[in-house]
Amino acid sequence: MQDDITIRECATAEEFDACVALQREAFGLPDLELSPRRHMIVTRATGGWTLGARGDGRLVGFVLTQVALRAGREVVGYSHMMAVARDWQNRGVGARLKWAQRERSLAEGRRLVSWTWDPMQSRNAHFNLNRLGAVVRGYAENYYGTDYSTATGEFGKPYGIDSDRLVAQWELDSPRVEALARGERPPEVGDPAASVAVPQNWGALLREDPAGARREQLRVRGEFQKALAGGLVCARFERDPERPRYLFYDGSKFEV
Repeated sequence: MQDDITIRECATAEEFDACVALQREAFGLPDLELSPRRHMIVTRATGGWTLGARGDGRLVGFVLTQVALRAGREVVGYSHMMAVARDWQNRGVGARLKWAQRERSLAEGRRLVSWTWDPMQSRNAHFNLNRLGAVVRGYAENYYGTDYSTATGEFGKPYGIDSDRLVAQWELDSPRVEALARGERPPEVGDPAASVAVPQNWGALLREDPAGARREQLRVRGEFQKALAGGLVCARFERDPERPRYLFYDGSKFEV
């Protein structure tokens, strides 16, 4: 299926409008939360870019990369959003977009791309940590505010759930990422020093027991913060159907 995809930069108003439509389709976001055409035009004018994946004669996915700074000096990338059309999901489009994002970033002299995701989303955890080789050194509490649309799954539903986020660091030229980019197994880093389990089905828990979901979120938050404060780095996700969990390792084994 991947051979049916071509990836190139979005540059026209029509292409940016197609990216806006993909956000609605993929995430069900309200207009208030969409990245509009204006945002993408300004991003492109100031050093960022939007890569689009095309299949069946239309835009079926995109990834938006903004300019950011590391330690106030090094120019890096921030991956603000990626979306894939519903009928093209699970067909490798997201991976193609991310590896294209890496290739272009390296060509521009950038060594890092960062982004965030909800720690309760196991599918995102597997993709970001195991398939791309990103690592987590930061945990952001209530990043977008309580009952943010993607935290609750239903915009405006008052579950009382904070929009906690893990901060991904994708070190583009690390041995770990380079191996994965070649389709190889990354270097071994030994046994995990700690782990944090997450609910098997976060969406169901949220719908059926919002108070229980809130307790689970606070537990995961506390355990993550403790592990990170102890100098550990989250670098893998174990997809155990009974006990999915994040795995942490000695931080000195990962490049900064």
